[in-house]
Amino acid sequence: MERTSFSGPTIINQETSVRPKKTWRNWFIGHPLATADAPHQTIGKTIGLAVFASDALSSTAYASQEIMIILAAAGSGALSYVFPISLAIVALMTIVAISYEQTIHAYPGGGGAYIVARDNLGELPAQTAGAALLTDYILTVAVSISSGVAQIISAFPILYPYRVILGITLVLFVMIINLRGVKESGTTFAIPTYFFVIIMVATVGMGFFRYFTGSLGTVINPPEFEAMGVLQVITPFMLLHAFSSGTSALTGIEAISNGITAFKEPRSKNAGITLIWMASILGTLFLGISYLSGKIAAVPSEQETVISQLARTVYLGTGPLYLAVIVGTAVILIMAANTAFADFPRLGALHAGDGFLPKQLTFRGSRLVFSRGIVALAFFASLLIFIFQASVTRMIPLYAIGVFLSFTLSQAGMAKRWWKSGHLKKDEEIIEPGSHLRFDSQWKFKMVINGFGAICTFVVMITFAITKFKDGAWIIVLLVPSMVTVFFGIHHHYKSLAKKLSLDHYHGVARTNRHRVVVLIASVHRGSLAALKYAVNLSSDVTAVHVSTDPAESRKVEEKWMRWGGGTRLVILDSPYRLLLEPIVEYIETLLSLMSTNETLTIVVPQFVTRRWWESLLHNQTALMLRFALLFKPGIVIVEVPYQV
Repeated sequence: MERTSFSGPTIINQETSVRPKKTWRNWFIGHPLATADAPHQTIGKTIGLAVFASDALSSTAYASQEIMIILAAAGSGALSYVFPISLAIVALMTIVAISYEQTIHAYPGGGGAYIVARDNLGELPAQTAGAALLTDYILTVAVSISSGVAQIISAFPILYPYRVILGITLVLFVMIINLRGVKESGTTFAIPTYFFVIIMVATVGMGFFRYFTGSLGTVINPPEFEAMGVLQVITPFMLLHAFSSGTSALTGIEAISNGITAFKEPRSKNAGITLIWMASILGTLFLGISYLSGKIAAVPSEQETVISQLARTVYLGTGPLYLAVIVGTAVILIMAANTAFADFPRLGALHAGDGFLPKQLTFRGSRLVFSRGIVALAFFASLLIFIFQASVTRMIPLYAIGVFLSFTLSQAGMAKRWWKSGHLKKDEEIIEPGSHLRFDSQWKFKMVINGFGAICTFVVMITFAITKFKDGAWIIVLLVPSMVTVFFGIHHHYKSLAKKLSLDHYHGVARTNRHRVVVLIASVHRGSLAALKYAVNLSSDVTAVHVSTDPAESRKVEEKWMRWGGGTRLVILDSPYRLLLEPIVEYIETLLSLMSTNETLTIVVPQFVTRRWWESLLHNQTALMLRFALLFKPGIVIVEVPYQV
């Protein structure tokens, strides 16, 4: 199809029939998908719950125990506070869930805390929220995979020396599944996610049935209760510490708001319903486990988890149903990494789209997912597993601070949004980068809810930072600002580049008055003559340059050049110390100093191209070294002329 413009050049739109070639990667991640297939790769609410809720739901496996561990410092009597603290956490969870449900409808393009902070609080809070979330997603993968490995090692202690290899292998497995696309990864992980939900709902339901019928009893042969050091008095700070530890149940609740674009239309409605489902299941299971743990007198211990004690008490031993609970728990902990793999690439793409991360993160791979972000997440998570030797205890202090920082910024941003909404006229509309802002008659109520939530999550974040600072939280306290600094450095580069490439106030390229061409000659052969032929076609002002490191070899070059050089002048640079690059750079710098305005200097470099990749290792990579040496010299055009051998 051709369109001709009477006032400008001809523009031709042409479709191609080129398709990607089949490679070994197709076996791992599937056949490439066309851009037009994108609408068919979205997911519904059922699969969406499996994709985005596995991280949050997996926290029910350890959140109650985290509260009990802190309270254990005051003796077994302090464990009676577990359920009241759990109620407070669920109240906070409700506030956060309501906030993110509002965010989903206000920002249907996804992005969660990052977009909310960007549109309402500014770039610095937005990059801070983004850095906190990206860090948290990496930790989510490392911690959840390591937790799953710990469950496996508990059943098979012989695998302990291979825990790091096993953890990295599982990360790579989840990575490959996600590289196959959101739809396929969701379908793959839906079965284990729903298995965990069903078996835990059944366990909690059976526990309550036996409790109300008077047949529940307490844990048989519980692990020995060990107070944490010297017994302490129950203080408000201890209760606040226990509360902050239990709020690990909230990690992952923001995932759906970040991944709205993965849902089928109507996206906001489907994502909002999925968030309500997730919060309801999470709150119900968390409260149920916390309540029943107190009734069966469960003991926080490294030898046996609270979930294990609850399951064997409810099912009267370690039979098949008990094993089903343990297997389901181990699997959901590993599957929790899938939530991070679903959200990290999308958040990275948003950052990159705004110019705060490398633009490569915005490119979709052959399966219509942000494959570079998926691979980057797998790399950093594997690195953490290697550094911390797959130890959950060593990584936990780094966990959750980032997500509560993002919670705080998100809810503060939503409170600011409602304030702006309340100051608009009823028929007024403001178009922001991430959404459309209109007057909301309930803006005061919504602003109070989000403002109160921001205060609560801020208190939790500060408590986390203080109580776990020495245990490793200081790493996150330093890492997030460092990441933000890097983000702004990248952004400055892109802005500077855009300014230099802008066509605003640009008057076109001045006509070149003189075109000098320099051909670099190592020896005289078919390849160098092909480069000379190309150079002569560029300009009549051509100079060949040879660096003499061996007088005998240089004489041969002179003799051959007299016959094959076609009258082109040859400059021989004597190099008594056998340096190759330095004499050429010096010669070119001399030419540049003598050039006047509107002159162009082109360096033509002959290059061998061998048929087999390994054959290139048998030759000096002179052309490559010259290219690197001259690449950053301004005012030079570098052209490589390949010669197939």
